[in-house]
Amino acid sequence: MKHDCHYHPGEPAKWHCGDCQIHYCTRCMPDADTRKQHALCPHCSRAMRYLGAATEAVPFWNRIGAFFRYPFHTDPLMVIAICTLVPLVVSGNLIGLIITLVLALALLKYTYAVISHTAEGHMKPPPVAVAFTGSGFDIVILQLLVFALMGGMVAAAAMVGGPLLMFLAVAFVILALPASIMVLAMERSVMAAVNPMNLAVLISRIGTPYFLLYGYLILLTLASGAAQDFALTHFAPGVARTLAGFLNSTFTLILFHMLGYLLFQYQEELGFASDLQDDENAGEMQNRDRTHRFDADIDMNLKEGNYDRVQSMLKEALKRDSQNAFRLGQLHQLLTARNDIPELYRYHPRLLNMLAERNDGEGIAALLAAIETVEPGFRLEDPELSVRCARCLYQRGHFKPALKLLQDFHKRFPDSEELAPAYLLVAQALANGLGQWEKASAFLNFVKKRCLNHPLHEQVDVYLQQVENREPLKGPKASFAVQE
Repeated sequence: MKHDCHYHPGEPAKWHCGDCQIHYCTRCMPDADTRKQHALCPHCSRAMRYLGAATEAVPFWNRIGAFFRYPFHTDPLMVIAICTLVPLVVSGNLIGLIITLVLALALLKYTYAVISHTAEGHMKPPPVAVAFTGSGFDIVILQLLVFALMGGMVAAAAMVGGPLLMFLAVAFVILALPASIMVLAMERSVMAAVNPMNLAVLISRIGTPYFLLYGYLILLTLASGAAQDFALTHFAPGVARTLAGFLNSTFTLILFHMLGYLLFQYQEELGFASDLQDDENAGEMQNRDRTHRFDADIDMNLKEGNYDRVQSMLKEALKRDSQNAFRLGQLHQLLTARNDIPELYRYHPRLLNMLAERNDGEGIAALLAAIETVEPGFRLEDPELSVRCARCLYQRGHFKPALKLLQDFHKRFPDSEELAPAYLLVAQALANGLGQWEKASAFLNFVKKRCLNHPLHEQVDVYLQQVENREPLKGPKASFAVQE
């Protein structure tokens, strides 16, 4: 059953808290340990149930193309080639027979590994080594025992209930065969794979899609048989056997991959949890970043309307890292949205510095206007910050707020190195923004007389000439000439 995240509708849930009855997505739980399937609820701090990828798995009927491409990856192609071609070149003696039998076992082992590998969330085939190394060859013997026990069940049904009961038993065995293969691949238990109640429960939990899959499997089997028959009929015996073996192995891998994906898709109903594993390492590193946990908590509290809580969290974060521009930006957005002017005034030095770094003239203008409501005639006490903010305001066309910010700059900061940049900016705002050329000329002459040793002093004459010609004040043109 698909569940959406409580805080991000449309986002598939990955975790569920049984106490709070809340579903969370990966954005809400960045610090969760998906490898160990462990996470604590952000509300009650109790362990939650991991849902894996059950809520975001694409229905298997939408992945038919991917199923048919599956055997043509490098690893399964190598397994098929080895197990199909080698028996054709070995001699027909006892050693050749043993090699052929071993390769047949390796191919069957690989196909059963595909089921469990896919059910665990691996959409890429298992490596070649899975077929030829390690344990797991007993799966073939277990499958033979399952077939023998199923045959015994049919025979017993015939002895007890006659043809009718035997027919019903045969029908159930045929219907439950894919379920039996899935159970055997996952549990490696013969009794679990032949238990009628166990198989019936699995089929009922999957529901209608199981019968849809069953139809696909029948079509695959018929297609495989027709393709092999065509090869045996129209090609030379050697080529025909090779092609028939390749086709049989290919269709078998497709079939077993589909069975594994059905388990993956309905993992929640079947009582286990797995996730897409192919990119797990990158995700695991991200999960360890505590910053993401903090962001998720802010996001959830905002969606619940706990604005006081979010404000406290951001203020505590700024106590630990007072110049964190990202947290300052979040606090600025929150305080502005809440129209909390006293708090905006309290944090205005850091907020204005952050806005100046972003060249956000609109934000600076809005913040200064808000501060004016609680402190009319407000002026900044930092000359450098005053010039930076005024420059941002000027660049965004807020000429009067820029002039107001730099008003009486020479009286408030008589010894500041920012005096020349401040009054050159005032002259530009007066001339370029307000068309007050005489006042602009007065400020330029003040800089020329007062700031004799400032590097900008040599540019004043260019500005004065531009004022006289009623040209925009842009300063001297750039020169790329190399002095000799």
